[in-house]
Amino acid sequence: MAKTADYGLGEFAYPRGWFMVAASDELKGAPLAVRYFGQDMVLYRGESGRVMLMDAYCPHMGTHLAHSSTSYIVRDGVQIEGDSIRCPYHGWRFGPDGKCDDIPYSPAPIPKAACIQTWPVIERAGCVFVWYDSEGGEPEYDLPAFAEWDDPQWVNWTIDQLGELPCHPMEIVDNIGDKTHLEPIHGSIEIQLFENVFEDHVVWQHLRAGHRTLAGHAGEYMINDTSYTGPAILQSWMAGEHPSIMLFCHTPVEEGRVKLWHGLTVKSTEAVASPETIAAVRPYQQASCAALSQDVEIWGHKRACLNPMAVLGDGPFGKVRIWYKQFFNPRARAEEFRKRVNGKVVTRGTAEAPWPNLVA
Repeated sequence: MAKTADYGLGEFAYPRGWFMVAASDELKGAPLAVRYFGQDMVLYRGESGRVMLMDAYCPHMGTHLAHSSTSYIVRDGVQIEGDSIRCPYHGWRFGPDGKCDDIPYSPAPIPKAACIQTWPVIERAGCVFVWYDSEGGEPEYDLPAFAEWDDPQWVNWTIDQLGELPCHPMEIVDNIGDKTHLEPIHGSIEIQLFENVFEDHVVWQHLRAGHRTLAGHAGEYMINDTSYTGPAILQSWMAGEHPSIMLFCHTPVEEGRVKLWHGLTVKSTEAVASPETIAAVRPYQQASCAALSQDVEIWGHKRACLNPMAVLGDGPFGKVRIWYKQFFNPRARAEEFRKRVNGKVVTRGTAEAPWPNLVA
């Protein structure tokens, strides 16, 4: 399985940035065992509603905090106390900062080393995101606002769990600059505009094209504005009778293995979307997920593409990969990679005819 070093991306195995780790509705009671960035972790919701993510193992004797259903601590419903979590083996309790704050059977002072690594998380738009940085630094850019989530005119997404794929995320990120897969995979036709805009930690794809089934009338075009905010959160704004926004997130589990999620929010014609409208637009999400699954099938069975055999018309794979390197190297070097790519690349189409600004 190809690893980060094989792609020559940088000195860190995993990229720096915001990553999805769960859907909000997964955190209903018991702590959740998860694995990301080559580490076992535990994710849980405290009694205040706050979500915590920490290393999975108790420093006392190495017990996994989320793998017990028979401990009386679990049976009695006392594993989560306030925003703290108790080890199911000996009852040591750890606060949201990862520090042990109670050893129920010992009158001795709590050892200073009795602490667990934690990561900063934000819950937003029905998702839980973690800031991951191999250097341990604070977030250097903001998580997307997902402003439509709180707008009653929009029908919020539900999260599709797409499972895991045996591939490096580089293979996935390549898509943002890949013009020529749009026709054979997604059914685009008569591409009028395909351009990429690199803006520091964000990269955009602007597409204007016909479609074999979704734009069947003469002169009708699909209009998409798609962006990566950091290395792993993609949103795609799509115009049409019912404007929609696709969410696609992928997070490394191990080097060469990723976990995927999808969602779609749709704008209704009502000030407040009715239950009937919500039900009526749900098939839009199913169709969006089906379209994404066309890519997922390819990603799950291709061999690693360490050096694309690029030809004229492919799209700016080289620039995409340089942009991506900023997240695998010390943040002190980020500007070095940004300066090499910032700006616009038009792969096909030079006339920027008036078309909706979907990201205003």
